[in-house]
Amino acid sequence: MNLYVLICTDKPDSLPVRMATREAHLAFVKASTNVAVKVGGPFLSPEGVMIGSMLILEAPSPEDVADFVKNDPYGKAGLFQSVDVRPWKVTVGALG
Repeated sequence: MNLYVLICTDKPDSLPVRMATREAHLAFVKASTNVAVKVGGPFLSPEGVMIGSMLILEAPSPEDVADFVKNDPYGKAGLFQSVDVRPWKVTVGALG
């Protein structure tokens, strides 16, 4: 298995879209079998408003990560302005 960092930036003023699809997104993440989310959560504005997402994923291949992103309810709802997927390696600390 390989690790990937998924960095997503929300479109401006899209908090209503995020909130409307949040439960479906969380259920999708929890039910995922081919891609494991090791850790994840929202980026916050200085005011504490959710404005993006960061996840560390464990997956067999970049194609599996692409399928995960494509099928995520947030992505299907058009929440993101940008999505960046990068292969990643733990050097300090540990993921449980």
